[in-house]
Amino acid sequence: MIGDGRVEDRAVKALFFDRFGGPEVLRYGALPDQALDADSVLVETSAIGLNFADIYRRQGIYVLDGEAPWIGGYEGAGRIVAVGDAVDRWRVGQRVEFLDVPRAHAERVCAPAQRLVALPDDVDDRTAAALLQGVTAQYLVEDSGRLSAGDRVLIQAASGGVGRLLTQMAVALGAEVHALASTPSKREQARSNGASAVYGYDDWVAKVRRATGDGVDVVYDSIVTTLHDSLAALRPGGRVVIFGKAGGTPPAIDPLSLMEESKGVVGGDLWTYLNRTESRQSRADRLFAALRTGTITAPAITAFPLSEGAAAHRLLEDRNFAGKIVLIPNGPR
Repeated sequence: MIGDGRVEDRAVKALFFDRFGGPEVLRYGALPDQALDADSVLVETSAIGLNFADIYRRQGIYVLDGEAPWIGGYEGAGRIVAVGDAVDRWRVGQRVEFLDVPRAHAERVCAPAQRLVALPDDVDDRTAAALLQGVTAQYLVEDSGRLSAGDRVLIQAASGGVGRLLTQMAVALGAEVHALASTPSKREQARSNGASAVYGYDDWVAKVRRATGDGVDVVYDSIVTTLHDSLAALRPGGRVVIFGKAGGTPPAIDPLSLMEESKGVVGGDLWTYLNRTESRQSRADRLFAALRTGTITAPAITAFPLSEGAAAHRLLEDRNFAGKIVLIPNGPR
């Protein structure tokens, strides 16, 4: 409800598209506001994350919610302006962030109450939105990978949004991190985040094996077309954790080849672990605590007005870009 108890029926400004393609298909304009149901809250957004998954949805590679026109985005931060009749935990005016909520690239987002996280006073909205990728890095370290001190790990795209936080978390646990990055500047960033060794993508399997002797314990593969190379970089008994498909469709693998060296391939998906309100808040709180102690650092944030979303998409698709892009409704850069 809003103000006097009525839900306002009005348009909302959003970044949307009605056909698949490049950034040129994106449009900014008014669409009908999302209806508020009994178990949801309406969040007036202040900072919204932009991720490669949003690019893949725009291209028609990832599944989209609903029908055209589609509004991209699944995460952001802001303030509650309305609550459904069955919601008792959240209140109007409370600062929150949300994860796994479609149609996020808009001034207002209708979010299921169980998908919210309360924000602490010492973390501003832009930083909160920029750190949401840290929840992915967190489950990769703690659940899919289950790293321990002394483990040797290889992280692909180590200077990317997830990669940099994954590197910092792995180092904090005492793991030895070997990092892959595409340019000298990105490799230097990976080293500054604590990587023991950094490599480009030329002949990297041989280099990793020379540096480690028999290979690494875990490979974090977000490209997936590199799956055969990732397996080759493992020691016997090691495992590859797949958590993205930036390169496209993965190659087929022979299960018997895995058996011969006791290697494994593990799929990683955040929503397997972020399936309850309590787990969302607990993991977010630990992420903010890690930021306070310096275990992780906030990325360099580049902010775009929501109305300039096409330019933000172009920048993110530039493989030389490093940092986090945040979209600001009605806001300046």
